[in-house]
Amino acid sequence: MNGELRYVYAVTAPLPAPLPDGVRGVSGAVPYAVHHAGLQAVVSRVPEADFAEEPLRAHLEDLAWLEETARAHQAVVDALTALTCPLPLRLATVYRDEEGVRRALEDGGQDFRATLDRLDGRVEWGVKVYARPATEPAAAAGSAPASGREFLRRRRQEVTSRENALAEAEELGRTLHAALTAQAEDVRVYPAQNPQLSRVPGQNLLNAAYLVPRERSEEFVGRVERLGAHDPTVRVELTGPWAPYSFAAADAPGREGAHDSAVS
Repeated sequence: MNGELRYVYAVTAPLPAPLPDGVRGVSGAVPYAVHHAGLQAVVSRVPEADFAEEPLRAHLEDLAWLEETARAHQAVVDALTALTCPLPLRLATVYRDEEGVRRALEDGGQDFRATLDRLDGRVEWGVKVYARPATEPAAAAGSAPASGREFLRRRRQEVTSRENALAEAEELGRTLHAALTAQAEDVRVYPAQNPQLSRVPGQNLLNAAYLVPRERSEEFVGRVERLGAHDPTVRVELTGPWAPYSFAAADAPGREGAHDSAVS
């Protein structure tokens, strides 16, 4: 296998300006546009030896390769987001040739256009809220418990203090989510992250994505900062603006002779 395939990053309406010269995609390739019926797919050439179905399946088990490919994919989508509202496709969406890409644009044209119209001028913001890890209180007067009863009393105080702090953090998370939902056009709430897997300290109380008109992003960010940035019981993590991955339900149909894979 020494040929080239076409790796597709996103579908967009015709771009108002070309991508910056320095943008590089997967395998260091320069992305370019394949046009069809008023749509365009942003693609780059990738080696068949890496992206044909069998080698790709093996590569997807290689975390280092997967991370490098995901970063390159995201770099192209980020560059597009600075110019327009792209409809990102899943990682490693690959077609045999440009004709296959055009067939996908033809087959999915109605869905692509409807989704692009719905998302036009909008970006995605991610918000995570974590309860700050509880700190062990210092022993009274720096001394050990005088008795078993004193030990149990201190332990009850510690448990009550942690429970109260968690309840306060959960209430702030609910308040923040309600306020942000009122400012967003659409919301996706995801399961809380497992701290053992994410390696992020603190209990994850909110893990959500918000679809926000681009011109209202400053107001949205300000609301996040006012409600959560300085509260001692929580840590608020704001990411974005992103292409609206969470709200781009359309996917590329008609992939005859092509394959794609996704990671979350």
